[in-house]
Amino acid sequence: METINIGLLGLGTVGSGVYHLLSRENKVVQERLDAKFQVKKILVRDLKAERFFPVERELLTDNAAEVVDDPDISIVVELIGGTNVAKQLIEQAIAKGKSVVTANKELMANFGGFLLDAARDRGVDLYFEASVAGGIPIIRPLKDNLIGNKFKQIMGIVNGTTNYILSKMATGREFAEVLAEAQQLGYAERDPEADISGSDAGAKIAILASIAFNSRVSAKEVFTEGITRVTAKDIMYAREFGYTIKLIALAKEDKGMLDVRVHPTMIPLTHPLAAVNDVYNGIYVIGDAVGELTFLGRGAGSLPTAAAVVGDIFEAALNIKFQRRGRSGCTCFRSLPVKSIDDVKSNFYMLMEVADQPGVLAKIAQIFGDNQVSVGSVIQKQSSGNVAELVFMTHIVREGNLRRALKDIEDLEVVKTICNVIRVEAAENA
Repeated sequence: METINIGLLGLGTVGSGVYHLLSRENKVVQERLDAKFQVKKILVRDLKAERFFPVERELLTDNAAEVVDDPDISIVVELIGGTNVAKQLIEQAIAKGKSVVTANKELMANFGGFLLDAARDRGVDLYFEASVAGGIPIIRPLKDNLIGNKFKQIMGIVNGTTNYILSKMATGREFAEVLAEAQQLGYAERDPEADISGSDAGAKIAILASIAFNSRVSAKEVFTEGITRVTAKDIMYAREFGYTIKLIALAKEDKGMLDVRVHPTMIPLTHPLAAVNDVYNGIYVIGDAVGELTFLGRGAGSLPTAAAVVGDIFEAALNIKFQRRGRSGCTCFRSLPVKSIDDVKSNFYMLMEVADQPGVLAKIAQIFGDNQVSVGSVIQKQSSGNVAELVFMTHIVREGNLRRALKDIEDLEVVKTICNVIRVEAAENA
C-alpha cells in the first residue's frame, strides 16, 4: 500500500491534535485512499518541550528545511500561526511542488489570494478549511457545494471567547469578571485583545466574504468593533425588546459593493444564531437557491480544528493519488469595493443618561431629525436623582448620519453620557 508522507510545521494545540488523528489507525482513510498517511517530520520550536500527545522524538526537528525541502514529503501542514514565517515556509513548500494545508486565518485573510494563485501556478493544492470555524465545515460548502447559489448574506458567531463572555453576561455578570473566568478556564488567552477587539473575527469574515462573493477582501478592509463596551444592562434591555447581543461577523453584497463588518449586534431571539451560546460557533448563510442554512459546532479546540485539517489532508492526498492537483486556486474573479462604515445602513439601539427635566427629549429629537435619523421608539427606563436613562431604537439609518447626530447630542448640556450604541440586525434589514 502506498504511503503519503506528511510534514507538520508546528506541534502546539492544533498540531498535537493533527498528529494524534494521523497517528491512530484509520481503516476508512486507507480503504478510500488505497494508501496510508505517515507523519515523517515535525517542526517544533523547542525539542525538549512537553507534548500534549506522545510523539516519537526522531520525528522532531527545529530546522524548517527538513520539512519543506524533503523530497519524500508530499503534503506540508502549516500550524505555527502568524504571517511572516508562515508565509515564507508555505511559499517554499509550494515552490518545491508540495501541497499545503493551513489553519492560519490571519495569513489567508491577508495573503490568501497571492498564495492560492502561487499554488495553482505550481500545480499544487492549498487548503484552509480550519482557518475560519475550527471543526465546522464552511469553506468547501461555500466554495464548491453551494456554487449554484448567489449569496445574499453571511452572518457568523466565529469567535468562541467572545461568545462565551456574552453568554455569561446574559445572566447579569459584567465583562471584566467573565473575561477573567474565561482566561482561568483557558477559553481566553492571557492577552485576549485579538478576540475581544473583534480582529480575530474580522480575519475570518474577510475569508468568508472573499469566497462567497468571489471578490478579494483583506482583513484590513473589515470594520471591527469589540465587546468591551457591552454591559449586562445592555443585554437585559435587548432581551426586553426581543433581542440578544452577539459579536456578529457579517458580509453581504449591496448594489455592487460589499458590506463586511464585525461588531456587537442585537439579533432577534428567534434568529438561528441567538441560541448559539458558550464557546460554540455558528454561521448563518442565505443563498438564493437553498434559502437559509445554519452551520453549528465547535469553532476551536485541538481535536475539532484538527479534524478539519485532516479532512483537508485527505482531499490533498486524493488529488495526489489521482493526479488532479492545482484544480482550485483563488476564486476571486470580481473586484467589488468594500463599503465605508459611514455608508452602512442599520437599525440602532442607544442608551443615554440625561438630565431628568422637561424638554430634554425634544432637544435630542430635533438633532436626530436634522440629521435624517428616524427614531422608532424611546423609553425612559429609570431615574436616579436628577439623571434619567433613555433607551432609543431607530429605524434603518445611515451610520454616518447617526454618528454626526450623536456628536451634536454629546455637546448638549442636558446629556450626561451616551452609554452605548449597538447595531440591530432586525428583520427589516436582514
